[in-house]
Amino acid sequence: MNIQNIKTLGQLRKAGYQTKSIKDELRDNLIVKIQNKENVFEGVWGYEHSVIPELERAILSRHNINLLGLRGQAKTRLARLMVNLLDGHIPYITGSEIHDDPLQPLSRYAIELLKEKGDDTPISWLPREERFYEKLATPDVTVADLIGDVDPIKAANLKLSYADDRVIHFGMIPRANRCIFVINELPDLQARIQVSLFNILQEGDIQIRGFKLRLNLDVQFLFTANPEDYTNRGSIVTPLKDRIGSQILTHYPEDIAIAKKITRQEAQLDQRQSETVRVPELAMDLLEQISFEARESEYVDAKSGVSARMSITAFENLLSTAERRALKSGITETTVRLSDFMGVVPAITGKIELVYEGEQEGSGFVAETLIEEAIKTLFPTLFPKINKLERKDAETPYDGLISWFFDQEGFELFDEDSDAVYREKLDSVNPLKQLLKEHLPDLENTESYFVMELVLWGLVAHKKLSKYRMSDGVRFKDLYGSYISGL
Repeated sequence: MNIQNIKTLGQLRKAGYQTKSIKDELRDNLIVKIQNKENVFEGVWGYEHSVIPELERAILSRHNINLLGLRGQAKTRLARLMVNLLDGHIPYITGSEIHDDPLQPLSRYAIELLKEKGDDTPISWLPREERFYEKLATPDVTVADLIGDVDPIKAANLKLSYADDRVIHFGMIPRANRCIFVINELPDLQARIQVSLFNILQEGDIQIRGFKLRLNLDVQFLFTANPEDYTNRGSIVTPLKDRIGSQILTHYPEDIAIAKKITRQEAQLDQRQSETVRVPELAMDLLEQISFEARESEYVDAKSGVSARMSITAFENLLSTAERRALKSGITETTVRLSDFMGVVPAITGKIELVYEGEQEGSGFVAETLIEEAIKTLFPTLFPKINKLERKDAETPYDGLISWFFDQEGFELFDEDSDAVYREKLDSVNPLKQLLKEHLPDLENTESYFVMELVLWGLVAHKKLSKYRMSDGVRFKDLYGSYISGL
């Protein structure tokens, strides 16, 4: 029999329905999924051996949970995925504001309806998707919003005195009875509002304007918080922390491979963009390395964190930069160039919080510095390391290339060069082609031009060549020659 065909309490009893708390429901369904080796938290990468096991242990312990971590660490994503551990549908008394369990009613409305109709009490079914409630904690949130308040209009319409508990208008938490309730950025909640949660978390009753209702609410609480909030904007009051069963620390991806998975999964791309623009794997590595550099940078506030959203929006900007160039050139396919990374600067500047030194330098300078640092980090993984201090007469694999630039007036790559012109210019630098043959003989032709440009940017980053950013492109010159011309 389809459970949703059950319309009355009598039919529900005949079907053998048994009441189960939401924490037991989550626990039982998690046990089944673990035994079947199913992935509960689909699409969350890098937490397989850290956050997810801790989260599963907390669910098995029937705990309320606090996810503590910097921004962009999938805290809200984890909370929303917990809905998958709920039963498909649960029964509740039709018309109940707080989803009263037909076998264990809490509200006055449900109790009186049950007395009146008995086994004919109408039953409705609540799907799991509607059992997720979320509230962003802001300083203006009130006790009335979360717990409830006396409703004078209801009192007037029903001709009830304020001594009657039917005049109460329930807040979000009672309405989330038998559901998952998430409060995001918990420290932003004023201390007196946090205090109002004590009884709900521990004793299960609620107090509204002098009414003390023994409503044994059945709610799975999840809180999210950012460690910086403990010092900057507020804190979680100690008695409330004491009532939260498990505090789980989240973290950023620990390596580039995981970061790339996240970026590719989350980027919002137009299909035409994906078909038009080819992205070399090295370009993806470089893009992710920028975030890793930002998290270590002396210019960026480490306490604020560098969200995974920075890489995602930067990736979208990178493809849009290459796509725009292809559209202007009238071609249907193109490959990302290193110079296209100038197009990701707005995505970086909007996502990082700067310390005083960074503010002094300016966000644009910091963004370009992060790109340069990422290039310096990746460069030795492909080519011989360039030492900071070398003997003047020491030979290096880059001498021929640097000499080539010494003999040139300047070498320019324009942002809107067609692919044919761009390749022709790079092919004209013979020492550059020779360098790739020696050190990366198996490199695909489609990726070789990106790597050629990376060599030039790498030599600039290591102070072996100079680079001048023009309004419409980049000019590379010999370091010594550009110094002379500067004089």
